[in-house]
Amino acid sequence: MGTADTIAIEDSHMPPFFTKIPVSIDRGEGVYIWDEEGNRYLDLTAGWGVTSIGHAHPAIQAALTEQGARILQNPNSGLTDSPARARLLSLLVDVLPQNLTRVFFTNSGAEANDAAIKLARKVTGRREVISTDRSFHGRTISTASATGQAKHRDKFNPLMPGYRFVPYDDLAAMRHTLNEDVAAVIVEPIQGEGGVRIPSEDYLENVSRLCRANGSLLIVDEIQTGFCRTGPMFAMNSTKAEADFLTMAKGIAGGFPLGAFAVSEEVSAKMEPGDHGGTYCGNPLACAVAHAVIRYLIDNNIAAHVAELGQCALDEMTRWREAYPAIVTEARGRGLLLLTEFRDEASAARIAAECLSRRVFIRQTQGNAIRVFPALNIERRQLMEGLAILRQAIAIAAEVVKS
Repeated sequence: MGTADTIAIEDSHMPPFFTKIPVSIDRGEGVYIWDEEGNRYLDLTAGWGVTSIGHAHPAIQAALTEQGARILQNPNSGLTDSPARARLLSLLVDVLPQNLTRVFFTNSGAEANDAAIKLARKVTGRREVISTDRSFHGRTISTASATGQAKHRDKFNPLMPGYRFVPYDDLAAMRHTLNEDVAAVIVEPIQGEGGVRIPSEDYLENVSRLCRANGSLLIVDEIQTGFCRTGPMFAMNSTKAEADFLTMAKGIAGGFPLGAFAVSEEVSAKMEPGDHGGTYCGNPLACAVAHAVIRYLIDNNIAAHVAELGQCALDEMTRWREAYPAIVTEARGRGLLLLTEFRDEASAARIAAECLSRRVFIRQTQGNAIRVFPALNIERRQLMEGLAILRQAIAIAAEVVKS
């Protein structure tokens, strides 16, 4: 079977949820991938942020092989204990914010956010949840209802009730909206899908303080920013905020589907048997892979690598605004969560297409922007190779604008 057959079968039998890129990926190694025809591409998307230590990493292969030969799923699932799950829990508690000592595993970030919202309502006895404009929290009906982007939300009316929205990084609006009906605030420390929007340095800390004063819980969504994506293990580590829930997914298992939420002892004490569950809830195979990935991040000091390399990349991208002022409006980011914004959507689309023709995968975001978020262990020369091609694509698009 070749590329044409693969594409024909997928187009015939999958729902039309994606505008597909006509490339059929056969295998990957590190930050490179190969299509069915043997053409090599550079992946600067990390599978939308999940292949955190690259494709087909030996540590992941070893974990899959070793645990796969033992057991994949426990009898009675979460009702029985698992040494693989216990090892992962011990490691996670070591790297999570100090007050978050209880962890439950899910299959995805959307499930983790959904559970945190549900449990916050149960624990507080309140109904309302505050989210922020331009946020993204998932695609279940509950998390879509919590997402501050109309294009991801309004087509599914009637939505779940009980959500309020305030502008991101606006403490006055948050203070005004909080009242005795608010169970929780859900917020990203840096908005990912919303366009890599970085708030004021003390924003998260002040939101945390407002929640405490109001008796509301704080849910910090680290699904995209967690596991060294912005440098530290979690983006909130560089703040003085204190979360009641922290939700995780994407990079946690290097591409193997897994999510989780961590919760404080104080909040956990108000939960009861039957409040939540799940068929997989930390199956041994997923836990073994996640343990291998997080161990690799720690042992190889990936946090420092990401901080250093991310700053070099951002410095390079910032120069593009000076070089191409007719088309580039801004570059921003932290660590290896980076974005260049352009004057219009047509230019961003032209640049994305040009990059693909040169066999580099990037991600067009929010219409007029391009996001770069590669594997965290990408080498400097590999990242600079990709950025050089992206700059060439920008130069071509700038010439089109001029003419």
